[in-house]
Amino acid sequence: MVAVGLDEPGAGLEFAPSGIVERVRAAVHGRGGEAAGQLALITVLYLGYRVGRMFTADDTVRAFGNARGLLGLEDRLGLPEETTVQSIFVHRDFFAVPANFYYATAHFTVAVAVLLWLWMFRPEHYRWTRNLMVALTAAALVVHVLVPLAPPRMLPEHGFVDLAAVHGQSVYGSAESGGLSNQFAAMPSLHVGWALLLAFAVVAATRTSWRWLALAHPVLTTVIVVGTGNHYWLDIMVAIGLLAVAALLHPKLVPTAATAWGIMGPVVAKPAVTS
Repeated sequence: MVAVGLDEPGAGLEFAPSGIVERVRAAVHGRGGEAAGQLALITVLYLGYRVGRMFTADDTVRAFGNARGLLGLEDRLGLPEETTVQSIFVHRDFFAVPANFYYATAHFTVAVAVLLWLWMFRPEHYRWTRNLMVALTAAALVVHVLVPLAPPRMLPEHGFVDLAAVHGQSVYGSAESGGLSNQFAAMPSLHVGWALLLAFAVVAATRTSWRWLALAHPVLTTVIVVGTGNHYWLDIMVAIGLLAVAALLHPKLVPTAATAWGIMGPVVAKPAVTS
């Protein structure tokens, strides 16, 4: 049997099926109210974010103008063309189809999985991860409103292809279809911002040498959001910059043992093992 290292902060990620249920039960015992509170908080914040994005959902003229202006800025900065990355996917269905699927599903599923694992087994890391995710998302909402931006896939005249539409995997309707979707919120890329934050959280919360594989998530996400025509290089750079600012300000604004919404249960230190 292989042991599961979920008892100790910073332990490895080995697995022992016979002990998983017991470890999960021990981790969540007596925390039902806390779980309900966290779920309610995240739900309210998420719905607020989705509603907030709708303020510029029909700002078509400004969104396309900003997109063309951004491409010009990238050219002046000497950034590589996004179409170079997209060319890897356009005529290779075995790359394009999995990339579209990853773009559509990994953003939320990975976030939910990591946050749930942190909340159960690494509450001290869950706190700052959640706070930074909220701060990054709130900052992104402000940018969405101030700088509506059409994604590359909406600019075929510049050589971009909407790969998800080509393969029938699009999670978006047309720009005129309405609904709780704002397709002019390309700036910044929360896909990359969240992926980078979650990878850092996994690396910080574990000690196994395998933890560095978590960094593959933001790297792969970066390639995919550009390759599928959903984001520009500057979207990614702005997201990383906002995350960096949030990380720098967090310890100055939030006490180590608390969150922006108050104490969330003490993190009990493990007694040192003496021989």
